[in-house]
Amino acid sequence: MPWVVRDAVDEINRAVGRRWQGLDRLLPARAELPEGCAAPFVATGANGRPAGLASCRHEHVPAGTLDQTWGTVHRFTLTARLREADTSAALGDLLGQWRDHLAGLPAAGADDTAAKITWPARDVSGVNTLLRHGLQPITVIAVRPARPEPGVPAGPVASRDESLVIREAGPADLDAAAEFEMAVIRYDAQFGMAILRPATEALARAETRAALAARPARAWLAERDGEPIGLIHVQPPGQSGWIAGMTRAGVTAYLPTLFVRPGERGGGVGTALVRHLHAVLDARGVDTTLLHYEQLNPLSGPFWSRMGYRPLWTRWEARPAAALR
Repeated sequence: MPWVVRDAVDEINRAVGRRWQGLDRLLPARAELPEGCAAPFVATGANGRPAGLASCRHEHVPAGTLDQTWGTVHRFTLTARLREADTSAALGDLLGQWRDHLAGLPAAGADDTAAKITWPARDVSGVNTLLRHGLQPITVIAVRPARPEPGVPAGPVASRDESLVIREAGPADLDAAAEFEMAVIRYDAQFGMAILRPATEALARAETRAALAARPARAWLAERDGEPIGLIHVQPPGQSGWIAGMTRAGVTAYLPTLFVRPGERGGGVGTALVRHLHAVLDARGVDTTLLHYEQLNPLSGPFWSRMGYRPLWTRWEARPAAALR
């Protein structure tokens, strides 16, 4: 159907962008359908015109990269664009075509694989369809605009703990910062967001070393009596292009790490670190900050809500990819 590719993709991109803006003003204003491994899947509406399109991308993550810690080795990602407010029928059609496509790929039958789709958090009409096809919500992309939205907390008041010191982290702090980064990865692995690999610790340490050497600062430590007890780490806009397109146009930063030692949790250390980072990002002209947390983590959602963040997208997965129904 060459006319679908020629005429429908651009029109559906615009229509979906308008629908998204009606759901959530922090979603992108235009919903681009990326190139896939083949021609787009097409869901036909009652009028014979496309009601939705989707593309599939295949990715092999090589060993020796930290990205292999943040998911399976083989990833099959569906990007779906649905025109109508009730997405259930068209989405079901596209997921069925995707399932049949993956069934013909020998690599999709391996264990270290996932079929993935990232879905707008407020587009609730597709949730039951995703579940019926064997997909599970794994991670949330949460968003915080520099100017608080109506009904979203701006964040708690400043801590009065005078024994707590927050300072820039530098190369001399590598051991403590790398320890904290690995503690986050190990915790995330309990919820399926991270997968510990043989090279994970060395790769995480190397990435931490690079972040600590950068200026202006990307990482800050919380200390009490000279002892590091917490860490926050940010990717500035120049390093956040890989995720910036998930939100509205503007200057976007990404927050990959917040860690507080277990014995110090609940005392305001995490809140103090986040408030400090927000002040830095606001001063640097950042419009929007994004982060990931695990859907099943009982602590992350409530904490980040108090910090002024809310769900923007949810990543759904079937592991292995052959589990897609």
